[in-house]
Amino acid sequence: MKQTYILAIESSCDETSVAIIRNGCDEVATVVLTQMDIHATFGGVVPEVASRHHIENITIVIEECLVKANMTMDEIDAIAVTYGPGLIGSLLIGVQAAKTLAYIYQKPLVPVHHIAGHIYANNLVKPLQFPLIALVVSGGHTDLIYMKDDYSFKHIGGTLDDAVGECYDKAARVMGLPYPGGPRVDQLAHTGEDTYGLPLPKDDESYDFSFSGLKSAVLNLSHNERQRGNEINVANLACSFQNRVIEILTKKTMRAIKDYQVEHLIVAGGVAANKGLRERLERLCQQQQVDLSIPPIQYCTDNAAMIGAAGYYAYQLGHRADMTLNAKANEPLS
Repeated sequence: MKQTYILAIESSCDETSVAIIRNGCDEVATVVLTQMDIHATFGGVVPEVASRHHIENITIVIEECLVKANMTMDEIDAIAVTYGPGLIGSLLIGVQAAKTLAYIYQKPLVPVHHIAGHIYANNLVKPLQFPLIALVVSGGHTDLIYMKDDYSFKHIGGTLDDAVGECYDKAARVMGLPYPGGPRVDQLAHTGEDTYGLPLPKDDESYDFSFSGLKSAVLNLSHNERQRGNEINVANLACSFQNRVIEILTKKTMRAIKDYQVEHLIVAGGVAANKGLRERLERLCQQQQVDLSIPPIQYCTDNAAMIGAAGYYAYQLGHRADMTLNAKANEPLS
């Protein structure tokens, strides 16, 4: 069997990443240059700053990845790149770099949707088993996807406002926690108790989510308690907040599994690293005999390895782009 090597580029937000993936499942080399410390100064990602650092680092990261893999561009079969969704300025850097490589070395150019990448991060751990439900949870996305086969995506539900990771960061800011707030809320939640009466957001029969109300409830509760002169127990508030998020995510996900009659669940995206969510899903899936796949922490956050994994299947299916490929800040997965 011929080995297929995909060089992948990911630059949708504040990570500049390049990877080389063999046959969609074997990670040959990955380099990730994060800007987290830079943006921590601002309390969040500043798009203009992110794109500027991508420009400075993209060629360095490409070269470092090739050296790490001990490979040359002649051994690469195709170039895969995240074209959307994401920060438009950041995406443009990666797309332009990929187009340049494809043009100079006469390689096929494969466009990859960022969410498809997160889903296929699981393929780096074990082959996807179809049909399946994918729960994608990150700073920019909260989606339920049904897949009956490779690269077949049916969007069955998603957030109507804030993404779950965004809600975590905003709630963390109210609690006085530094950026990035999501991991810190998760850590504190395991030391606190569920003592605050926060609402369960969008608890209905749909597969959609809404987290803006929960974010507002945290803000209002904090404001009211301080107005009364009461001290907020941050660990308890973190625990109460996280319990509501996990309850609604798992409730709708497990119902989707039952309704679509699937036996396989994959979880993807940065919030898949959340310890509380992992523990709850592991328990529920074990109880209901559902096969659960959650990638290791390094594949949860943005990285080019996941783009290479998805790019391999897109390449095999004949997905190609020409030099008119452009970045798209908002793009549905289809």
